[in-house]
Amino acid sequence: MSGSTQPTTPVVTDAGGDDAAKVPDTRDSRWGDAFQRVVSGGWAVSLGAVVLAVLAGSIMIAFTDEGVQEASQYFFARPGDTLAAIGQAVGGAYAALFRGAVYDFRADDFATGIRPLTQSLTYATPLIAAGLGVALAFRAGMFNIGGLGQMLAAAAGAGWVGFAFDLPAGVHLVVALVVGILAGALWAGIAGVLKATTGAHEVIVTIMLNYVAFYLLSYLLATPGLLQAPGSANPKSPPMKDTAVLPDLLGARYALHLGFLLALVAVVVVWWLLNRSSAGFAFRAIGENPHAARVAGIHVPRTTVLAMVTSGALIGLAGATQVLGLITTGFGSDIDAGIGFDAITVALLGGSNPVGVLFASLLFGAFKAGGSAMQASQRIPIEIVLVVQSLIVLFIAAPPLVRAVFRLPQPDRKRPAPRRTSKKTQDTTTAVER
Repeated sequence: MSGSTQPTTPVVTDAGGDDAAKVPDTRDSRWGDAFQRVVSGGWAVSLGAVVLAVLAGSIMIAFTDEGVQEASQYFFARPGDTLAAIGQAVGGAYAALFRGAVYDFRADDFATGIRPLTQSLTYATPLIAAGLGVALAFRAGMFNIGGLGQMLAAAAGAGWVGFAFDLPAGVHLVVALVVGILAGALWAGIAGVLKATTGAHEVIVTIMLNYVAFYLLSYLLATPGLLQAPGSANPKSPPMKDTAVLPDLLGARYALHLGFLLALVAVVVVWWLLNRSSAGFAFRAIGENPHAARVAGIHVPRTTVLAMVTSGALIGLAGATQVLGLITTGFGSDIDAGIGFDAITVALLGGSNPVGVLFASLLFGAFKAGGSAMQASQRIPIEIVLVVQSLIVLFIAAPPLVRAVFRLPQPDRKRPAPRRTSKKTQDTTTAVER
């Protein structure tokens, strides 16, 4: 029969002759479903948030650059000069960021050039552990905003053991780490117990505990005979003893220490805990719906306390590595270095997923290491890096905006599943089309 015919969907015939059912080829639909899941998931939103934040940072770099300001005065006469100045300012800034965070291609040898990468990994080490703690609390339906207090409690415990005791090498370090982890767990456990027994909101409790920990540590550091260094008038502890210092991974030339490997182990442990253990299932259950979890037989108050204690233990690991990574100096009340709150950003950017937290921490460690190089070589205000980090949080908190900018599909939109059709139905459909 002449004329155009409608294209038909490729089919796969099951064994069994002409009477067997024919199923449409689902290979294309499977690839489409996989692509749909990738672009509609949280990973795409996080990546889009980073891209938008970097673009916003580029605009700020261009507006604050003196060369761009000078060339823009005669923009309508010679617009090419302004565009060239913008490219030079933005390109130079991010090139300096790369040199300070990943690899310094101006260095004389590879050993010197790779030093920025080790510095980024060092900055990322406490962020990984603290971000895991905040992410675990998120998965359990709680907002642990007390990273500052838990890190300070861990720093006080680990630091006290680190300089006040004489223990054998190896044992001293392990004891100091354990005491720091337990101190962070205990400090977070206070909020967990109050929430489980009285219903107190963990956000309010952990914020108040931040102030308690800060002023308590300040008092201990300013009081002779407690944490203050003997003979010193400054609120600072004595240096850690050599047996309690985290050993270097790549030698004394680099700042990277054993804490980085401990943070990587924590990523694996938290992944297993959340995805392969009964305790992790209980955490996720109360995070999704505590009432349904209670009906399913989960002891919600006990699980709430356990989740907060585990979260505090991970943040305590971050505080302990901060203190025990110091080689020649003691620590003060500023040992947190903003990590307690940066961990919230890392957990959000990583989607409360251990692997995502790892990559988000590496990104923020690179920002911190490269920001100083960018400021020194290009005279870019260091505050721009902080603005970029804040914008990442802003865009992460507004997924519809990111999806609208990059035209990402909504996560609940799914491709229809292929239907099984019999040979008789396909013959009837073909006859109608003709």
